[in-house]
Amino acid sequence: MNTVATTKKSFGNVSTQESINNRLAPLRSMIYNALMIRIDPNTAVHMTPAELHQGTEDFVAQFVSSQGIQLNRREQKQVATDIVNDMIGLGPLEQLLSDDTITDIMVNGPDMVYVERQGKLEKTWVTFRDHAHVLQIAQRIANRIGRRIDEASPMVDARLPDGSRINIITPPVSLNGPVLSIRKFSKRSIDIDLMIHQKNLSLEIAEFLQIATACRLNTLVSGGTGSGKTTLLNALSQMINPNERIVTIEDAAELRLRQPHVVRLETRPPNIEGEGTISIRDLLKNALRMRPDRIIVGEVRGQETVDMLQAMNTGHDGSMSTIHANRASDALLRLENMITISDVGVPGKVIRAQIAGGVDLIIQVERMRDGVRRIQEVIEIVGLEKEEIKTQTLFEFAYQAEDKEGQLVGEFTVKQGTIPTFMEKARYFGLDQKLASIMRL
Repeated sequence: MNTVATTKKSFGNVSTQESINNRLAPLRSMIYNALMIRIDPNTAVHMTPAELHQGTEDFVAQFVSSQGIQLNRREQKQVATDIVNDMIGLGPLEQLLSDDTITDIMVNGPDMVYVERQGKLEKTWVTFRDHAHVLQIAQRIANRIGRRIDEASPMVDARLPDGSRINIITPPVSLNGPVLSIRKFSKRSIDIDLMIHQKNLSLEIAEFLQIATACRLNTLVSGGTGSGKTTLLNALSQMINPNERIVTIEDAAELRLRQPHVVRLETRPPNIEGEGTISIRDLLKNALRMRPDRIIVGEVRGQETVDMLQAMNTGHDGSMSTIHANRASDALLRLENMITISDVGVPGKVIRAQIAGGVDLIIQVERMRDGVRRIQEVIEIVGLEKEEIKTQTLFEFAYQAEDKEGQLVGEFTVKQGTIPTFMEKARYFGLDQKLASIMRL
């Protein structure tokens, strides 16, 4: 059965599929219970998924026939698939995980399952039997990745084997039952050319970012949750010279670099005894001893900010990272606040000097109300002026209108005549003429 096709079709007519699902739900439970009585566990554990699925299909056909239940062949196969998914898979989540058009899955309750598709949230017809069913699937996910989820440990944040990120939170922390959030790992690699085609950015901005990467500017990608920060960071990383040694550091590995000389590091959560944690800061300190040409940190959000800035200020040019902020100017303020709360005992003016000396470029991305993720602004750090960080905007997205389909209409504009401060560096790399042309100098 083509689960992807079924899911796409069903989402186009939610009320119809929901009606079918509601009709099949009690039958699934009845057949599942009957199967559990008849099945031989010793035989089942030695069956391949294909054999188990075929055996379940045969049982469903025999059961509905003996009970006089009216189910067509397609519905029988659907019931069999759902039962097998419950037995060895991730239950109702399987059909959502197999749909490549879905980027996020959010389970708020047994009958409150949402997905994000093309930047917009949709309520699905997918349901669980009850809260216990949701918890059963959550525990199965946790067990597969070597974690546990219970009252003593009610939260899990981890990476699934396919690269998707999973967050689970259960009672007593979650008041309305278990809640699951899955950020799916895209199977296709998104590069700058594709982002231009999707209108995430303009050709001019893409060419500018290629120059900035070649000139080894330290770059921060800023944006809110789900704005496409990691996607853009992935695309930027593909512009790096393949002869460079790159070290990537992430909480959950999402970056997919194509260069041959890449060392990938991933943090480790504490074990059941609360020991053995390896943080981004630990990995960053170690990475500095690994002779990297560039360091790419998936996200800075705590004490590791201090080490990241020190790396940027001490010869590791061309490093990249992401940061949560709603505006480019807010990203600078967040950097300063994160260093301050790290209790390094450094005055504010020194912190701002470190930021101004370490960070060259901030790219602000946003998931706009039409669901499209766009580069909203590109700013350059100019330096310090009266102990305050001075910036200049190089590009921004100018909103103009909204078309009949609800898509935003606008253009990516260049601040004509603005001279980037790294023009001399661009000259060193032989890219000054191209940069001047992009900036309309």
